Amino acid sequence: MTPRPRRTATATAVVIVAALTLLAPEARADDDPSTPPGSATTSPPPELDSNSPGLKLADGATLAPAKVLDIKSVVEDLGGEERREDTNTDVKFALQAEVLFPKDSAKLNPEANARIEAIADEAKAQKATDVRVFGFTDDLGSYAHGKKLSKDRAEAVHDRLAGFLGPQVTYSVRGYSEDYPIADNGSEEGRKKNRRVEISFPRGA
Repeated sequence: MTPRPRRTATATAVVIVAALTLLAPEARADDDPSTPPGSATTSPPPELDSNSPGLKLADGATLAPAKVLDIKSVVEDLGGEERREDTNTDVKFALQAEVLFPKDSAKLNPEANARIEAIADEAKAQKATDVRVFGFTDDLGSYAHGKKLSKDRAEAVHDRLAGFLGPQVTYSVRGYSEDYPIADNGSEEGRKKNRRVEISFPRGA
């Protein structure tokens, strides 16, 4: 079954970017965690003069065929407890730490099992053999404490996932402490979003 957020989805964003390129190679960082929101420019494109000589190709040059570079769909439940991102290459889930663990603990609570099992079912549906499990904290407390807590929480989720997925899957498990926030740590609402575990894997063919 495909895991769905438990409450009504309130944010669905689909971004389609199409570009003509001069056979530029694609770059992909499989092990990079979330890109902080707001990192993409939202300003309108500058006006261009279609007769500008700088827009002309050199003699003999040709354009590569147009292609879709990326498609992203984001669905988040009403409280932000669970977030799913789909691109044309990957599926990523982000679960807030409060729905998985007691405060300042790496011991999974009873409610975590169903959420992790649903993600495991999606990994099976995508025939995933490589799964990334990354833990994150807010910026309260020391960096070293956050590093250990985020790694311990990622390990706990990994152990539960491994029980559902079996030995054929390989894992990357990391703890990033307060690095890579997805919200402002200046408010409790933002810190709550940053305390999370992300589980991601490639889409099936």
